[in-house]
Formats: sequence, C-alpha cells, structure tokens
Amino acid sequence: MTDLSQDSRGRVAELHDIRAQARRGPSEKATEAQHAKGKLTVPERIDLLLDEGTFHEVGGLRRHRATGFGLESKRPYTDGVVTGWGKVHGRTVFVYAHDFRIFGGALGEAHAAKIHKIMDMAISAGAPLISLNDGAGARIQEGVAALAGYGGIFQRNTRASGVIPQISVMLGPCAGGAAYSPALTDFVFMVRETSQMFITGPDVVQAVTGAEVTQNGLGGADVHAGTSGVAHFAYDDEESCLEEVRYLLSMLPANNRENPPVVETEDPSDRRNESLLDLVPVDGNRPYDIHKVIEEIVDDGEMLEVHERWATNIVCVLARMGGQVVGFVASQPQSLAGVLDIEASEKAARFVQMCDAFNIPILTLLDVPGFLPGVDQEHGGIIRHGAKLLYAYCNATVPRVSLVLRKAYGGAYIVMDSQSIGADVTLAWPTNEIAVMGAEGAANVIFRRQIAAADDPEAMRTHMVKEYKAELMHPYYAAERGLVEDVIDPAETRAALISALGMLATKHADLPSRKHGNPPQ
Repeated sequence: MTDLSQDSRGRVAELHDIRAQARRGPSEKATEAQHAKGKLTVPERIDLLLDEGTFHEVGGLRRHRATGFGLESKRPYTDGVVTGWGKVHGRTVFVYAHDFRIFGGALGEAHAAKIHKIMDMAISAGAPLISLNDGAGARIQEGVAALAGYGGIFQRNTRASGVIPQISVMLGPCAGGAAYSPALTDFVFMVRETSQMFITGPDVVQAVTGAEVTQNGLGGADVHAGTSGVAHFAYDDEESCLEEVRYLLSMLPANNRENPPVVETEDPSDRRNESLLDLVPVDGNRPYDIHKVIEEIVDDGEMLEVHERWATNIVCVLARMGGQVVGFVASQPQSLAGVLDIEASEKAARFVQMCDAFNIPILTLLDVPGFLPGVDQEHGGIIRHGAKLLYAYCNATVPRVSLVLRKAYGGAYIVMDSQSIGADVTLAWPTNEIAVMGAEGAANVIFRRQIAAADDPEAMRTHMVKEYKAELMHPYYAAERGLVEDVIDPAETRAALISALGMLATKHADLPSRKHGNPPQ
C-alpha cells in the first residue's frame, strides 16, 4: 500500500469521524439534556420524518467564522442547523432542523446561509420544504449579521408561498422575529409542553403589563391551536406529530404545477349514503355534527382536519373522494349554530387560498344561518374579515362544488361559494332553505302591519311565516330560478360530488392579467 493510498484512507476516516461527531452532537451531556426536556435530537427527528436511508445532508461541514465574545473557541460543524433533502412516501422533500444542542439552536450568519441555500434548492427543485424548529432566536454574539439572516429566510418564505408547500414543525422555543417565518408558511405543527411561540416572552410581558404568565400559557401549543389560530395542528409528542406531517405531505402536490397524488381506493364512487337521512335533522334549529357527514361521504371515512380547535363553527378538512384529494369547507351547526364570525372567516379564507394554490378542488357544505351579530364583531371588523373569505372564493380557479344541506341565509350564503360568486356546480338537499333571512324574521319585516292590526297577532304571525316559507323558501325555489343545478337525494351525495369533480377535472380558468390583487386585510 502506497503512502498516498494511506493518506487518502486517513482523510476518509477523518471525514467519517467528523460526520459521526456531528450526528452525536457536542457532547453526551447535551444530548441527555435534550432528552430530559422530552425532546428528540435532530438525527432522531429526521429519521422519523423521512423514509429510511434517504437523507442527504447539505453543508454538514459548515462552521461559523465569527470571532470574539467566546465564539472563537467554539466552532462546531453544522453550526447548529442540519439541512438536506430526502423522501417522504417516495417523493422528494427538503428539510432544515435546528440543533438545540449547539448554541441553543441560535441563528448566526453561517447557520442562516445554510437555511437560505436549502430553501433556494427547494424552490428550484419544486419540492416541499419542512422546517424542524427548535432554536433560541438570533445569535447575539454575531449582532446584526444574525438579524439579516432572518430577513433572508422571510424573503424566501414569501417567494415560495403558493409555489411549494411549506410546513413548520415547532419542536422547541421560537421567540421574537423568528416566529414570523412559521407564520409565513402554509402549515404550523406544535408539540404540547415542549414548543412555544411568542414575539415577547413572559418576562417582558410582566415588565410591561404586570401580567404573570408561563411560557406555555403565553405561547404554547394549546394556546396557538385553540385561541390565536397560529398553529394548525397540536400533538402530545414528537413521534405522532412527525407522523402526521408525513400524512399531510401525502395529500399535497410537490408544487403548484402538479396535482395532489391520486391513490387507488376500494370505496365505490357510487356508494349510497343512507345514514345521512338520520344524521341531519330536517328541523333547521336542531344541531348535528358535520364531521359525521364528511366521514360518511369521503373515501373510507378518512380525513385530516386543519385548525381543528380554532373557530370551530366552521370545519376545514383535507380528504379524498374517489382517490382524489379535496378540501372541504363546512358549516358546523354544533358550534355557534354554524354562523360565520371573524375567526371562522379568516380560517376558511386561508384554507381556500391554500387549496387553490396547490390545485386541490374545494367542496363547500352549507348550513349557515348568517353572520354572527354583535358590537364586538362589528367593531372587530367583521366586514373586512368576511370579505377575506369572499375574496378567496372569488379568486379561486380550482374546481368548486357547493352543496346546501339546510339553511343558507343572507350574505353568509353568498360568501360561502354560491353560484353567483363562481361556484362551478351548486347542489342542494330537499331540506334546503335558501333565503335572505329566516322565515320568522322575514315575516316580521314584510307583514309587520298586518300582524300588528290582527285580532290575534301571534296567529297571524304563524300564518304569515307558513305563507312565506311556502312561497319563497320551499326546497325547489332556488332550483326553479337556476341558483342551484339540482336538488339531490342525500343518499346520493357521494356519487353526485364525485361525478361533479370528474366533470371538472379538466377545468381551466384564467384570471385577468395583473401584478397581484389587493385582498382585504
């Protein structure tokens, strides 16, 4: 064996040692501390996220060049972030993962450059980007260079928006300006107890306002999943969280030029839905769970709900119909009687925009009595927030099918993808009531003089309500005027929706030439 060969083997061995050290982390103590917090290490997370043996690291030998403030003696490989690509269900994805064991996952110049590189690669390759966030913010020792690194991430988040799916998985702290990157992405996952997001921490909040609050109380998973709406999903542990990320990816296209994956299903497209006749009461004042309706009509009853715990009066679901991914926007009569309010409008608008960006057909199930009345709603801007949902639907070019189950009153009916704002196919059940308002309210307005002058006002009111319903709210009134294509047997709902989607599969719609719209804010 020559000296040259020995030297080459020695260098290869050194390379393997460096990579092994980077995977182990700075020390066993650091790894033990990570596990003690209930958190996995970066290699463990990547192994759970990606198909086995598919990860290819990028920039694994990168180190910072900062000097001073104690950094000159600490120059670990990876610089606290692991970047690369791999596969999920056989399809390419890009990933970057903060390593809390190194500088607390804080972002510095080299750290940011690695993230910029992998984001650029994801955009160029047209593949999803997943960030595994577990970092302490900007690296103070590197000053403004670290802050500029965040600016580069935000700019790329915005450039990738609507082009490739972006998923943020919060697995640790995320404070200050760092929280804006997840907010710019399509989906945010959080883990209870171990992940937090906030702009100003509990200490600052107490100093400024006097309020005492814990990190989880201020920006934990349950807060953002149920109160703020920042998080779309919340789970009890990292394993189930990352498994659900994989499930979500199976329902999304690689980019905006592709359609979501179609899978074979043994669930017949013409399967009848007899149980719907029992699930949904004819009486419009009686509540029911819209989840059960969706479960009955989708393939094998499987679905993924987005924002499950926020704005529960509207339900947003990804599921499959005939093997094709669809997005459901549905009124939920069990919560606030299914009315639209500020939060429900925002939730549904963002979901509609996501579906439209990634070529996912939209199915809208209406049982909506109107917008929520109240001073708080009006002062909170229900007009502009409701307009967000209206804008999102009007701007969407994917196939759009709407189905009126029961009530569809007033402006809420128009906003929730009525035919007049561009729904491709509008259907209704025989229990539909499409009107400006409920019969009682309408009769009180139209016949107020007759009611007031009657010997028995209550009897007159009851008579006028029945007359109004018979003339203007009977099940076929909208169909007679061409506002719905057909009134269908509820048992044929699945077949009718899949048939409509099949007809619309080749839909092509162009928006007017423009730089971009100016949606209501």
